[in-house]
Amino acid sequence: MTARLPDGFVVRLNRHTRVIDDGAVLVGGSPTRISRLKPLARRAIRGRTMTVTDASSRALADHLLATGMADPVVDALPAADLALATVVIPVRDRPRQLDRLLDGLGGALHVIVVDDDSVDRAAVAAVAARHGAELLPLAENVGPAGARNAGLARVTTPFVVFIDSDVVVEPAAIETMLRHFADPGLVTVAPRVLGLERGRPNWITRYEDARSSLDLGEDSSSVRPRSPVTWVSSTCLVARVDALGRGFDESMRVGEDVDLVWRLVDEGRRVRFEPAASVRHEHRSTLLAWMGRKAFYGTGAHPLAVRHPDDIAPVVLAPWGAGFLVALMAQRRWSLPVAAAIAGVTIVRIGRRAVGVRHPYRLAGRLTGYGAIAALTQGFALLLRHWWPLAAIGCLVSRRVRRAVLVATLADTVIEYARTKPRLDPVRFAVARRLDDAAYGAGVWWSAIRARSPKALLPDLRRRH
Repeated sequence: MTARLPDGFVVRLNRHTRVIDDGAVLVGGSPTRISRLKPLARRAIRGRTMTVTDASSRALADHLLATGMADPVVDALPAADLALATVVIPVRDRPRQLDRLLDGLGGALHVIVVDDDSVDRAAVAAVAARHGAELLPLAENVGPAGARNAGLARVTTPFVVFIDSDVVVEPAAIETMLRHFADPGLVTVAPRVLGLERGRPNWITRYEDARSSLDLGEDSSSVRPRSPVTWVSSTCLVARVDALGRGFDESMRVGEDVDLVWRLVDEGRRVRFEPAASVRHEHRSTLLAWMGRKAFYGTGAHPLAVRHPDDIAPVVLAPWGAGFLVALMAQRRWSLPVAAAIAGVTIVRIGRRAVGVRHPYRLAGRLTGYGAIAALTQGFALLLRHWWPLAAIGCLVSRRVRRAVLVATLADTVIEYARTKPRLDPVRFAVARRLDDAAYGAGVWWSAIRARSPKALLPDLRRRH
C-alpha cells in the first residue's frame, strides 16, 4: 500500500515552477513538464502553497513532490522528537575532530561511535567516554560504509543520523531534518554542507566555501538522478532504519552514499535535500590534499557506472540538444543557421504538444531557450571536466578546439563566479575552478582506464518523454 501524506501537510511550489494562464497550468519539475490543473486543483493552491485536507489535495501534493515542482514547507511540519533518532559516527583516529563534533551535539541524542580500527584506539575511546557515547571498536578497518553498517546494526530507534567525524552540526539541524519524516514516503534527508571556519582562510578554503563539491546549494529539492540535485553526501544523512535494507555497499570506499541514494530512489522511495538544516565540514586546505580529494571523488565514477549504468552519464542531452551543441562546436559557416533551425523545429514540436496552453509557442520558445543554455553548459562541462584530457590533446592540433576551450573557460568562470559570489578574486577563482575540474576528471579517467570501461565517460543521448 502506498504511503499517504497526512492531513495538514503543507507544500509550496518552488522557485523553478512557473504558474501561467491564471493558475491553470504549471510548468516545471525535472524533467520539465507542463501540468494542466482541473478547477478543484487550482482552488487548492493558494499563493503557491497548498495544504493536504482530503484525497484530492493529497493526490495533487504527492504529484507535485514526485515531479519536483513543490517542496514541503518545513516550518509547517510537526516538531520532531530527538529521542527517536540515534547518531552513528564512523571514525578512524581524529580524536580532536570527534571531540568537537560530540561537544556540538551536546548529549541530546544517543550516539554510537564506530572505531574503524584506529591507530590510537585509546584516544578515540577516551573521547567517546568523556561524552557518554557508546563505543563500538572494530577489529579491522572496513571503511566508512562498513563502519556505518556496523553502527546501524546497533540502532534500536526508528531513525539513524550518520555523521562524519570532521563535521560540526549546527543547532536545530537534526530536528529540522527529522520533521520531514511526517511524509511517510520519505526515507532519507540530508542537510546543506558548508565550510567550517577555522584559522586564517587561504585561496583554497575560500574557493571551497563558495564551490565545495559537498555544497548542493540553497534550494530545497527532491533527490534523484537527472534532476538538479542528483545525490546527497553521507557527510550527514538522516534515514528511516527500516528502509535501509542492507545499508551501504561495503565494497565501495567512495561513492557508497550515491549508490545508497540511487538504490532507494529505484525502489520508489523519496529522498530530500534540505538546506534549512546545515552542517559545517572541515575542508582540505593544502593544494595536494585538496586536489587528491577531488580526484578520489572522481574514482567513484566507474563503480557507480557498473551499479547504475543509466544514471552515471556525465551529461544528459535530448537529441535536439546534442545536435544544437554539435552544430555550434563545429564552428563552421553553417553552424549558426543549423543551430537556429534545430531550435526552431524544437519550438514547433513543443508548441504542438502544449495542448491547452494559452500561448503554446511562446512557452515553447522559453523552454527551448532554457534547453539550449543547458546544452551549452553541459558542453562546457565535457570540455573542461569530464573530457579534458581529450580536449587538451585537441588543443595541440586544432584551432577550433582551442577556441572552444577558451570560450568554455571564460563562460564557465563568469557564470560560476557570478552565481557563487566567492570571497576570492576572479583570477584565483578561475585557477581553482580549473584545478578542481582537472583533478576530478583525472579521477574519472583513472577509474575508467583501470576498469577498461568507458561507461562513466559516455554521454546519455537517449530520448526520454
